[in-house]
Amino acid sequence: MTNLRIAWIPLVRTTFDVPLAHEMIAAARQALTAAGLTLVGPAEPITDLPAAQAAAAELTTAQPDLVLIFQATFADSTLVAALTEQVEAPVFLWAVPEPWTGERLRLNSLCGINLAGHALTLRKRPYAYAYALPQDPAVLQKITALAAAGALRRRLRSARLGVVGEHPPGMDSCHLDEAELRQTFGVQVQRIALAEVFARARQVPADALAQTRAGLDARLDNLAALEQAPLNGTLSVYNALKEIAREQNLAGLAVRCWPEFFTELGCAACGAMSMLSDGFGQAAPVPCSCEADINGTLTQLLLQWLSDSPAFGTDIVGVDADKNQIALWHCGLAPLSMADPHAQPHGTIHSNRRLPLLMDFPLKPGTVTVARISQSTGSLRLVLGKGEMLAEPKPFSGTAGVLRFECSAQAFLNLLMGEGLEHHVSLTYGNHLAALQAFADLIGLPVLIIGEEVHL
Repeated sequence: MTNLRIAWIPLVRTTFDVPLAHEMIAAARQALTAAGLTLVGPAEPITDLPAAQAAAAELTTAQPDLVLIFQATFADSTLVAALTEQVEAPVFLWAVPEPWTGERLRLNSLCGINLAGHALTLRKRPYAYAYALPQDPAVLQKITALAAAGALRRRLRSARLGVVGEHPPGMDSCHLDEAELRQTFGVQVQRIALAEVFARARQVPADALAQTRAGLDARLDNLAALEQAPLNGTLSVYNALKEIAREQNLAGLAVRCWPEFFTELGCAACGAMSMLSDGFGQAAPVPCSCEADINGTLTQLLLQWLSDSPAFGTDIVGVDADKNQIALWHCGLAPLSMADPHAQPHGTIHSNRRLPLLMDFPLKPGTVTVARISQSTGSLRLVLGKGEMLAEPKPFSGTAGVLRFECSAQAFLNLLMGEGLEHHVSLTYGNHLAALQAFADLIGLPVLIIGEEVHL
């Protein structure tokens, strides 16, 4: 996640070693900016309560992702209490060690965050902390993860997700609990009728279809070989969903993709959702899940925001315990940017319904973060794991890949079945576990780590 905004607030009490404190402040500031973080806040260190109150007033409009109190020297807790009273961002307290010389205690920084932590605990305000020198890479990673968690929470509070139709019968894993999503994440849900999407798709102008087709022809090599009427139907669905998302300011969509798109509109929704999730022809990707799986869409949105790249919702369709491999597949709706660069993506037809348009390619190799907002226990929790997408042939037609988790494939299968998890998981490229764990901690969401042993 880029453009993280840190409210950088160093504290100094002038009766301590001010020159040393300023050295620590300068070193920490340099390390933070070198890590790619944007620092906002007062130009000078806070030394008294009026200055803290003035800085606090500015923070209410700055919308930082994290409030970082750098305790350059000891200061009593009134400063931290004032600085954090009105701002909703997570709080990080940082103290620096100093040599035990037998001489003067020059900073007494640790005692400062100890007092601050007690004051925040009395106020039921959670916080994280570090006691380390400014160049400590582990501290910088911790700060970045917590800032990313703060940014996720803030963005979700203004996010809107669209649900097209109802999930198909028997797909209990795609159940929508609108009130719980609102309470836990802050997201709003907008319901959209299938009939509205169909009506809009039938009215997409020919020039818009031609423009979409031209852009897709540059990515896929065989559109001319597919049945053209249903292909145009999928391109029309893409345009209809794109306009609905734009008009209603929707950050993601959960779509009942079958059977009605096949039986009433005569085409597949998969290719349209692939294009939307990839950001094709849009200002930003609009993550889409099939079978009206709203929790899947929300998981994809979290992963997309963290990775600054598209996310994919998929089924687990095979486990090879001997090879320690897991087959991931979903018809043909993975974002095109996830295609293995050594393979040419194709357009294809649905394996059962025999209609276009779906994408057909193997997923590119690389580290992936796998996640799922799960409701299998009756309340929400976050399932997390990390693995490697392997450079292996596609296990099945459509969009598919071969994954190896950090745990064994059998341990994952035991977890999947032992916990009764959903049949959809979401993934994006890169390692984003620390930020997701920090986000879950921030909002009080239980976490289940893929790799925890479950014996059946």
